[in-house]
Amino acid sequence: MEKSLFTTYLQEQEEAFSGWDFSRLTSLNRFNSSLLPWSYGGLAYAAMQQANAVLDMGTGGGEFFSRLHPYPPIAYATEGYAPNLMIARQRLSPLGVTVVFSQTDENIPIPSSYYDLILNQHDSFSVNELERLLQSGGTFLTQQVGGKDCSDLNKALGAKVDPLYSKWDLDHALAAFSNKPFHIQKALEKIGVQRFYDIGAVIYYLKAIPWQIPDFSVEKYKHPLQQMHEHIQHKGYIDFIQHRFLIEARLL
Repeated sequence: MEKSLFTTYLQEQEEAFSGWDFSRLTSLNRFNSSLLPWSYGGLAYAAMQQANAVLDMGTGGGEFFSRLHPYPPIAYATEGYAPNLMIARQRLSPLGVTVVFSQTDENIPIPSSYYDLILNQHDSFSVNELERLLQSGGTFLTQQVGGKDCSDLNKALGAKVDPLYSKWDLDHALAAFSNKPFHIQKALEKIGVQRFYDIGAVIYYLKAIPWQIPDFSVEKYKHPLQQMHEHIQHKGYIDFIQHRFLIEARLL
């Protein structure tokens, strides 16, 4: 019976994932994260009410940005992952958003000094490019995934942890703004937990976020996955590190 259940969970690797939609896990409460001491969505919504031109960096499939509609007169989004680009355009273009394909943090093919609000949820960014794109007085709001995020998941599976990304935290991000014409209005960081209630949820999560363990497959990691499954069956869940930080910066 247990072997059959484990085999069923292994099939999560075959389930389709598109855009940035984790509803397969969240709708059944198979995965939960710690509450944060800020609401990125709430801050983004409030900032949108004062904006005339907004850019959403790394929009994914446009799932989050679409919920902020109606938009200011000018609304753009960027996406660098080709499979998400079509999804984002299908979702956002009818709402009046121009979706631009860009795989770089520098020289994004959009006008300079054009936006009074740039949003960024879990995407990389260049402070130099922010300075180019924002109008004077414009705001950059970002929530980032820190380098400690799920690092213990990698270790539990015997997978490598990226030594460069592991250093990504609030202090490193803020250092990029030093000697730049920005005023930091908010800077917050939180280490919490991400809780998985079955091994299938772990597998689906790793498929959805392939950069966590780039060489992940159930075949390669079957033995440690089996051990993790047994742990969950005994305890009811397994926790890993959640690492998030938030920056709100205004261009002077």
